[in-house]
Parts: sequence; structure tokens; C-alpha cells
Amino acid sequence: MSYKLLILGSGQLGTELIQLAKDGAYTYHKLDPLGKGIQLDVTNFDLVEDLIIKLSPDIIINTVALTDVDKCEKERNLAIKINAEAVKHIVRASRVSSSYLVHISTDYVFDGRKGLYKEDDEPNPINYYGLSKLLGETYALSYDDSIIIRTSGIFRHKGFLATVVKQLKSGKQVYAYKGYYSPISAKLLAESIVKVIELRKTGIINIAGERISRYEIAIKIAKMLNLNINDIHEIDKGGDWLAARPFDSSLDISKAKALLGFDFYSIENNIRYLIV
Repeated sequence: MSYKLLILGSGQLGTELIQLAKDGAYTYHKLDPLGKGIQLDVTNFDLVEDLIIKLSPDIIINTVALTDVDKCEKERNLAIKINAEAVKHIVRASRVSSSYLVHISTDYVFDGRKGLYKEDDEPNPINYYGLSKLLGETYALSYDDSIIIRTSGIFRHKGFLATVVKQLKSGKQVYAYKGYYSPISAKLLAESIVKVIELRKTGIINIAGERISRYEIAIKIAKMLNLNINDIHEIDKGGDWLAARPFDSSLDISKAKALLGFDFYSIENNIRYLIV
């Protein structure tokens, strides 16, 4: 069986999902035959709904998000528009087109007090990014034919892990927050999403890497690439952070491990897909 697939967003995860479609590894027909994409402002809600209804995709994967935690704290209205209100309108259009919706969320819906959060643990965000994403989840869950994928620390060519490599290769010092999370490469997350779609699951599922601190993963990267671990230093807090960060936002991925049946989670396997 083949499907009409609409991928919203062209960031690190969206790029990997688009590449999977281009490679023809899966049976999804692109809605963009020229491969140039469609520029879309997700805060133009009428346009978002119109596009979805006109294209009438079988499956929508929403990877769009304002993920800059401090920017969300400063520009709260924008965070709500992108991370929450846009989801409401995507859901409205999905109902009309009877599309299956895959919505990507975050470990930052939790306060980080205990870590290894399960799908049914009570969210309690401590910054505006987490709050806006939690509101987005609420809209997505109002639609029966949807699944929320909570993930953590997505990386590909930018972000903390890419910065670690670049800094170490340049002989610069790396300062790593000692808090815990569950980082995953965009490539392995994309492959996991495809498997979830094939199973047509609904509700919430955690898909992320193994629990590790940013300091520990920086050391692992340095050892794997034969770089100087003495240039890596653990710190209690980012010096210029505006928003609070959860200390341990790691996710319990036992449900996904049983469901997906492949290694999307080991730290070593994920680091192999780090592009720098």
C-alpha cells in the first residue's frame, strides 16, 4: 500500500524524513513532485488549513516548532502561535481530510525532577517552550487519529553535540551542563517514525536515546573521535540562559523498544549519525 505523505517542517528531523521519501526506501508518494518544497508560514493559519485540505494527505508529520528555549521565553506569543495554535489548525484540517497525524513533541513538557519519564507521567513544564509544546500536545490529543512522539535532544548537523565536535577539533574548551536527557539522531528518529506510521499507533509514545548527561556524552564523543577529553568541563548551569532547564528530562523508552524492534536508542549508534 502507498500513501500520500505531507511533512511539515524542514529542520533536522524534517530533512531526514524528506530524504527517506526521496530515497524511495518507503512506499510514500511525495506531494511535491519537483522536490522543491512549499514555503509555508505556519502562523498563517488559514493558509495552513487550506493547504492540508487541498492536498488531502493520508499522513501528516508535523515537525514544525520554535525550539529555541530562550527565544520562547522572550517571544511568548510567537511560541504559542507556532508550538500550539498552529497544531490546533493542523488538527482542524486533518479532521476534514481524514489524515493520520504524527505530532513531534519534547521531553521539556516535564520539570526534570525525576527523569526517565513514562508516557503517562504528569507533565509540568518549567519554561515557556515546554508550556507551549504541552498546549500543542493537548490540541493533537483532541484528534483520535493522531500520535504524539515525545523525543529529546534531536541532533544532526547543529546543536550541542555538533558544537562539541567543532570546539574540540578547534582546540577550544567545552562546557557541558551536567543535567540528563535522552539525545537521538534525526536519522534514527525519522526511521522510527516511519515504523510507527506503519503500525498506525495513536496516543503518546516516547522515542529517544538512552539517558545520559551532556557531560558524559561529550566525553563519549571525544573518545570515539580521539579528541582531547581534558578540554571538556562539567558545569551546573549555562551562563547566559534566560529560561530554566529541567535537570533530568530523560525519557523512558521501554514502550518504543518493544514496539519498534531495532536499535534507535544506543548512544554509540546515534553518535555515528552526527554530521559536523
